[in-house]
Amino acid sequence: MKALLFITFLMSVTMGQGCVAESLSGNVADGKKSFKKCKSCHSIISDDGVAIEKGGKAGPNLWGIRGRVSGTSSYRYGNSIVTAGEAGLVWEKKEFIEYVSNPKAFLVAKLKDKSARSKMSYKLKKVSDAINIWAYLVSHGPNK
Repeated sequence: MKALLFITFLMSVTMGQGCVAESLSGNVADGKKSFKKCKSCHSIISDDGVAIEKGGKAGPNLWGIRGRVSGTSSYRYGNSIVTAGEAGLVWEKKEFIEYVSNPKAFLVAKLKDKSARSKMSYKLKKVSDAINIWAYLVSHGPNK
């Protein structure tokens, strides 16, 4: 929970503040390297079937994640992530970074439900990895 609060604070303080905010824009090349941590569960397959990243099927396809309501792509999601989507969770940079940094804590805070759970068991330890992965994902999606 402390990590989630720190990330939220960091992002609110640094957004729109020149050079510091630029560090939050992410690096696509570094994101491609960091995405290797995600490939065991996730792929990036375009709507027309082009495989940008072949990966596992334990997690949803991350093509077009920007602007997607959570829990709505063709994947069998857990109840908490679907409930978060029904409550208005849309994947944008801030939400993505908070979620991948600590999925369970993010859902508990978002839903105000201590029993909220995520199927995502891996947490990204570095915020910079999450920022770079986001940059990589959106560089390939339909909402570039």
